[in-house]
Amino acid sequence: MPAEIKPALPEEDQLFRLLRQLDLAPEASQRVTAAALGISLGRLNAQLRAVADAGLIRISEREGPDRRARFAYALTTRGATTKMRLTDRFLARKLAEYDALHAELTGTASGLVPLKHRTELMQNNLAPIPELYVSYESAQKLKVEAADLVSHDLTPRQICDLELLMNGGFNPLKGFLTEEDYNGVVENMRLADGALWPIPINLDVSEDFAASLEIGQDIALRDQEGVILATMTVTDRWVPNKAREAEKVFGADDDAHPAVNYLHNTAGKVYLGGPVTGIQQPVHYDFRARRDTPNELRAYFRKLGWRRVVAFQTRNPLHRAHQELTFRAAKEAQANLLIHPIVGMTKPGDVDHFTRVRCYEAVLDKYPQSTTTMSLLNLAMRMAGPREAVWHGLIRKNHGCTHFIVGRDHAGPGKNSAGEDFYGAYDAQELFREHEAEMGIEMVDFKHMVWVQERAQYEPMDEIEDKDDVTILNISGTELRRRLAEGLEIPEWFSFPEVVQELRKTKPPRSKQGFTVFFTGFSGSGKSTIANALMVKLMEMGGRPVTLLDGDIVRKNLSSELGFSKEHRDLNIRRIGYVASEITKNGGIAICAPIAPYATTRRAVREDIEQFGAFVEVHVATTIEECERRDRKGLYKLAREGKIKEFTGISDPYDVPQNPELSVETENVDVDNCAHQVILKLESMGLIAGS
Repeated sequence: MPAEIKPALPEEDQLFRLLRQLDLAPEASQRVTAAALGISLGRLNAQLRAVADAGLIRISEREGPDRRARFAYALTTRGATTKMRLTDRFLARKLAEYDALHAELTGTASGLVPLKHRTELMQNNLAPIPELYVSYESAQKLKVEAADLVSHDLTPRQICDLELLMNGGFNPLKGFLTEEDYNGVVENMRLADGALWPIPINLDVSEDFAASLEIGQDIALRDQEGVILATMTVTDRWVPNKAREAEKVFGADDDAHPAVNYLHNTAGKVYLGGPVTGIQQPVHYDFRARRDTPNELRAYFRKLGWRRVVAFQTRNPLHRAHQELTFRAAKEAQANLLIHPIVGMTKPGDVDHFTRVRCYEAVLDKYPQSTTTMSLLNLAMRMAGPREAVWHGLIRKNHGCTHFIVGRDHAGPGKNSAGEDFYGAYDAQELFREHEAEMGIEMVDFKHMVWVQERAQYEPMDEIEDKDDVTILNISGTELRRRLAEGLEIPEWFSFPEVVQELRKTKPPRSKQGFTVFFTGFSGSGKSTIANALMVKLMEMGGRPVTLLDGDIVRKNLSSELGFSKEHRDLNIRRIGYVASEITKNGGIAICAPIAPYATTRRAVREDIEQFGAFVEVHVATTIEECERRDRKGLYKLAREGKIKEFTGISDPYDVPQNPELSVETENVDVDNCAHQVILKLESMGLIAGS
């Protein structure tokens, strides 16, 4: 008997209409559905069988008196993704037809349809743009279905990326980049279809998780509390050339760049790509009234009639120079002003976003209320300089802005390993200007504003003609941090008293902040002995609680189940770092004394702690020979005999700290002297009061 021939899927437009109708009215009778689609019952039945066989819908029986409505239809994850893709294509065709008709009747283009690339319902800053969310009813069904899918728990950075994918902030992306799109973005800032996009947006995962998946498989994407935010169809899986990505996207494969360090030492080794179906937004409990999606901002601008909007991006508190700059930028562009600070992931060491937003709100009334608004952007910055500027411009275009302020060294990460800036001061402005017309958003140059004492006002530095005859004042970010750390005056010409007050709450003088002293060195180098002596000296001084996190103590009480593999040693150090960061955050002193052989792990701990206070790395620079001579436990002897595997200094490497805050020699130096060297260092850094 010949095999049964499966009915073919309907052509594209009819498939779109069918999926849309089933999504809108999942429990309607077949007769009603056929009438809505304008087809016969027989043809509808054939189409339903076809889409069910293709895994686009799920059919279930209903109980009820109406025999004509005894079935219910629900779109599967694959069906919802297909519907979104077909919606874009359908709209593109219909809008093209409208544009042609408009041109025939009026002789001009409508301006609604792009000439190339993907559909964008955003040719002005007021029209809505596409989102990746399904309807509320479909989302409830997808939540139930997604509960049975393989899950991926998203990292904080991935949650930021997913939110902007789903709400249209990353338009025209429809999901995480495919391998073809990724290669185009890395090499020439172009998606496979030619659209401009400068930053790779991929789902990085572990090798084990990637190996467990099949191409075409649907997975659930969950936040860190286990809530399902979206589903994704895995269409691509590959191991990227991260060195190449670092060179092309960030300009250098240099771990001094925070994003390159993340790329090599935190991100998963395998990338996944594929379309995303949005179920719900990530939940934010802070500043909820200040968080707007692109379409919410566009609706706000539409309501107020704001045709021209200039966006000001910042990841720092606003001071008087910023206010003057934004006033001038809005006046120059003849536009309203959107203050659009980033509250996702920024550069390690930046002021936390809670403090920054309080600072913004404290000075918002300094702006004319009718011309200025503020909204928060949950973006994970990459600090990619020129490429990041273009990326920020595209994101602000999606949020309804027509102009964007680009500053000197925009989104620069600081110094590279050679002590030089990663990017030229005006590289970002040049790259933005090169793509300005294609992006559809105009650049406003960031002016370097300085205070002219004689005229008691801020002026652009390059517009002051009488520089030699006036007193020009300015306070750098480094100088501001020093003044805050030492409790020194911050003049009112530089910042608003309300901003200074908020900053002092979070950043009290250093002598009142918590901090961590992190000893590192070979086993037997004297770390624990010096750490104990330091603890006693600090407790004698009083003023702050002191906690010793010695390697052996932590192994016994915090990491008793861990072995001594590289993975377990790293995990042990990260645990120590976490506890130390909590102690530091709450104003205490943490003293850590593990071996901590790997520079990458020590750097990660430093970044965790420096969010809250100072990190003082002390290298106990005892030679391996001296450590072996002191070895009372016989560990080095066992390691040389091969009875202890992966022993630091013998069969496993030790990364000597390159720039520790202090290096102490212990050979022929007594313990009290070593501890006193640390005390003197803490005094010089302002962390403890001088004796």
